[in-house]
Amino acid sequence: MDNINLILPEIFISISIMFLLIFGVFKKESSNIIHNLSLTTLFICIAIILNENFDKDLSLFNGSYKIDNLASLMKIIVLTSGFLVLLISHRYLRLLKILKIEYPILILCSILGMMVMISSNDLIVFYIGLELQSLALYVLASFDRDQIKSTEAGLKYFVLSALSSGLLLYGCSLIYGFTGTTNFDIIAEVVDKNQFGNIFGIVFIIVGLSFKISAVPFHMWAPDVYEGSPTSVTLYFSIVPKIAALSVFIRFLYVPFLGLIDQWQTILVFLSIASMILGGVAAIGQKNLKRLIAYSSIGHIGYALAGLSTGTNIGIQSSIIYICIYSVMNLGFFSCLLMIKRNDVYFENIDDLSGLSKNHPLLSICFLIILFSLAGIPPLAGFFAKFYVFTEIIDQSMYYLAIIGLLSTVIAAFYYIRIIKIIYFDKEKEKFDTDHNIWIKLSLTLSTILILFYFVFPNKIIDVVSKVSVI
Repeated sequence: MDNINLILPEIFISISIMFLLIFGVFKKESSNIIHNLSLTTLFICIAIILNENFDKDLSLFNGSYKIDNLASLMKIIVLTSGFLVLLISHRYLRLLKILKIEYPILILCSILGMMVMISSNDLIVFYIGLELQSLALYVLASFDRDQIKSTEAGLKYFVLSALSSGLLLYGCSLIYGFTGTTNFDIIAEVVDKNQFGNIFGIVFIIVGLSFKISAVPFHMWAPDVYEGSPTSVTLYFSIVPKIAALSVFIRFLYVPFLGLIDQWQTILVFLSIASMILGGVAAIGQKNLKRLIAYSSIGHIGYALAGLSTGTNIGIQSSIIYICIYSVMNLGFFSCLLMIKRNDVYFENIDDLSGLSKNHPLLSICFLIILFSLAGIPPLAGFFAKFYVFTEIIDQSMYYLAIIGLLSTVIAAFYYIRIIKIIYFDKEKEKFDTDHNIWIKLSLTLSTILILFYFVFPNKIIDVVSKVSVI
């Protein structure tokens, strides 16, 4: 019975998915009700986890499922991000005539998969969670079936994700073959007995996970999928799966394979450097805001991986803080993007922002703060996110990584500042609509305030994240 209480959020979300599917089939025109019930489900799951004691470190189901500080914290971040994305998506989906019962149910399915991934302490459990998440994301990418780009995005994501899943599963089978177990704790005990074979397995699994977070050189799907998917789905892609995948990186590398840190640390450093450089350079020529944010997200995941590559608890904590602040910045950016509409038509190109400050001064100020934060300008939250990561990198004498990170930050600042220049100094265009959903306004206001005044209360998030201790 204690086990049931500990996995109550997963059980509740599973039952909710089944109930909502049946309810949606038997009650016509129920998309609004199901949307609201899905929000309620996520809110209840957050409340259940918050109600539990965070300082637990328990293994369930013969050690294959883990409930600890890392799992609880990352689940709350995933559920909260999913809740906010669903909250601000409603009007956008209605205007595009794609507000169907399947949309919130698919989001719930993917979040359930992520929660399983985050708590997994076994290769098989981890893979089941990963595939549950991925199957829902394939459908979400191509949700706007009348648009060729959306269908293409879903197909590209499906084909490349299937390839990465195959590589990942091959890596899992190699590790099982060389260790004789799929349990992370047991693998940690026997991993040194066949070091060479296990390194092969680690490489394949890191490749599969790198695809999920769009780290270079496994990023090729991101720009096309971000551009082709509906904007609310792109927002979801840019935040929630990355949080889950980062927590799996932590759990996978630091529990069973901490003994092989010298081998996988090199791979993480390469992924980090490649992602930071490409994310900084490739976005410069982009004209579409969603493609630009795709390359931006590639760069930002490079900084998060830099924190993970240090091999310390503080490095892990700095990466978690980074992904939290990045999620807030992205939520704000996409809230702005969902406000750029005229006659119920949404605009996505950078040139569409021309002279925005003349007609929409408040929206422009929010854009300015969010873009400066993404560029890492002090004293905004984005600066502190990078500061924590770079401080730990320098403490571990990884100076080359810090130098490359700082240089790529300078390069990336160019395309953020170019957007600000277009907003404030280019010729104004026709005014955009101002009849926005209250939730989008609230989301933009809260994210802007958090970014702007983070320096007033930085210790709050540090105190929460400092409870996560993996090593």
